[in-house]
Amino acid sequence: MKTRSALNRTLLALAGLALLGTGLLVLTGGLDLYRRLDITPPDGRPYTTPGDVLLTDAQRTRWTGEDWWWPAVIAALGVVLVLALWWLYAQLRHRHPGGLPVGSPPVAGVRLNDHALAQALAEDCSRLPGVKDADAHLTGSAGSPRAHITLTLDPHTSPRAVSETLHDGPLLRVRRATGRHDLSTRAVLRVAPHRPHRAD
Repeated sequence: MKTRSALNRTLLALAGLALLGTGLLVLTGGLDLYRRLDITPPDGRPYTTPGDVLLTDAQRTRWTGEDWWWPAVIAALGVVLVLALWWLYAQLRHRHPGGLPVGSPPVAGVRLNDHALAQALAEDCSRLPGVKDADAHLTGSAGSPRAHITLTLDPHTSPRAVSETLHDGPLLRVRRATGRHDLSTRAVLRVAPHRPHRAD
């Protein structure tokens, strides 16, 4: 899993749990479920009856007279704002090469879509002997793209043979097509799940 994807899922999960907990708390109090179900709410739990409020006037104004209160509130909101803007920037930042120049030297006005190139690379890799499935994508910038390939091998396929065939086949063709003989590549080889054979 990509780092950005894992971070997004973690943040969304935490936000979802917080919203779910708050919603259930308000729902149980608003529907007066404790009284209807004859349940004693835990001590200190807010909003247990429809007439309750989440924060009383005393709680809301408890520290407003302190010298440190408003600077602390402003600093906390500033940190939240910076984190939110950083997260938004991370989502919008372009992490794919986009259009890649073709040829060496590059042909003027001709660019190759990175998604199309990755799809062609994956299809080419999937036709290698012993490869059950293949996936590829490109990262980096247009000036310095990097290829990431994941190959799922048949149980009895030699990873060394596949690695050599990959280097001399699909990767060589991609480097020739783009004119990038120094294309950085990371390949992950996995073996497809299979049932163990029983020896008689």
